[in-house]
Amino acid sequence: MDQCVTRLYCDAEAYFKKAFPRPTISYRKSGRNAGTAFLHQNRINLHPILFVENKQAFFDDVIPHEVSHLLAYQLFGRVKPHGPQWQHIMVDVFHVPAKTTHNFDLTNVQVNTVMYQCGCGDVPLTLRRHNKVIKGTEYLCRRCNNTLVIKP
Repeated sequence: MDQCVTRLYCDAEAYFKKAFPRPTISYRKSGRNAGTAFLHQNRINLHPILFVENKQAFFDDVIPHEVSHLLAYQLFGRVKPHGPQWQHIMVDVFHVPAKTTHNFDLTNVQVNTVMYQCGCGDVPLTLRRHNKVIKGTEYLCRRCNNTLVIKP
C-alpha cells in the first residue's frame, strides 16, 4: 500500500516539480464507496472488505483516483470532484483512465437500503440518501430520469 502511494506521489512530484505532503490512509467501511478522499485532512479512506477482495484494482485504479483528488485540491483549490483538473492528473500524470465509478461485487458489503421505485422498476437507496429524501432531496433514476418515490 505504502509503496503504491509513494510511487504515485513521486510521479506527481516529478511531473509538477513540487513536493506534496503524504496522506494518511485509513480503512473504514464506507457504504459502497471503494475509497474516499478527505481533502482538508489529507487522508484517504479505503473500504477494507472491497480492498481485500479487489487488491489489484485498488492499486491500479482506486488509489490513483483518491490520490488525484488530494493532489487536485492541493494544486488548484476547491474544484469539481471529477473535473478537468482531476482528469488531467489521472490521465497525464498517472496514465490511468479517469473512471468515476467501480463495478466491484458488493455481495459481502452489507449496506442497509430502502426500496424506491420509478418508471422502470425498483431502485434501492442507501439509508443516507433515504434520510435526505425525507428532508426534501429528490433523486432521479439513472435509466428513465423519473423521480424516485418510496415503494409502498
